[in-house]
Amino acid sequence: MREISVHKITEVIERMCIEANTQLPGDVKCAIETCRACEDGSIAKGVLDKIIENYNIAGQENVPICQDTGMACVFLEIGQDVHFIDGNLADAVDEGVRRGYTNGYLRKSVVADPIRRGNTGDNTPAMLYTEIVPGDQVKITVGPKGFGSENMSQLRMFKPSAGLQGIKDFILEVVEAAGPNPCPPIVVGVGVGGTFDKAALLAKKAIMRPLDQRNPDPFYADLEAEMLEKVNALGIGPQGFGGKTTAIALNIETMATHIAGMPCAVNINCHVTRHKTEVL
Repeated sequence: MREISVHKITEVIERMCIEANTQLPGDVKCAIETCRACEDGSIAKGVLDKIIENYNIAGQENVPICQDTGMACVFLEIGQDVHFIDGNLADAVDEGVRRGYTNGYLRKSVVADPIRRGNTGDNTPAMLYTEIVPGDQVKITVGPKGFGSENMSQLRMFKPSAGLQGIKDFILEVVEAAGPNPCPPIVVGVGVGGTFDKAALLAKKAIMRPLDQRNPDPFYADLEAEMLEKVNALGIGPQGFGGKTTAIALNIETMATHIAGMPCAVNINCHVTRHKTEVL
């Protein structure tokens, strides 16, 4: 049994919230720059140049890449041999977010009630997802999620008769309906299987997967490549001005489901696809 103080969780999440909002991951930068090299149109090239300039300035000056610093989505993969001490884990996560968004001068975008609103003033609570895994380590992933892209996401409860073509058509339908709203080039996360709620979680996990990692199942890896090509063929382009680059990646995650269903969720993220992972 390994003991980990929740104070350590707070410290790490505080730092990760700031770093995730100011330092775009290398895999995302690489994907954007690769797409920039493939563009033909001057407008598309110019938009991507401004995007690259923006994240370079953010990294150098340690300021947010985007004014929407998002809701803090925190994923914890907790080894079953870990025992947390010195307090409540969920409270420690929220305290890390609170400190990160306050000390990092990040915009606080969370309201306490979905209908009556009222800003919480510190960007808490975090959207916390926990998973028990073998071992004595804790893997922490922080992904600030902006809502310009989150609002473009959709979930549909398909019957199995819809088949693979139904999933393909749905992905394209969601991206086409989103158009320029999620600040393309986007990252598309697709979750298929599970239940209503699990499909959405799978899609969220998909956008947190490094963009240079394909699905380990060759069938889904091929589907990712096929759908990325079809999404880019829509011609929406960077910031909706047209071009070859509507999406820089499309990741698919799946799990078992019921014989009577085939849930599918499509979670959209903007080109500022922030994710940072650390293992304790």
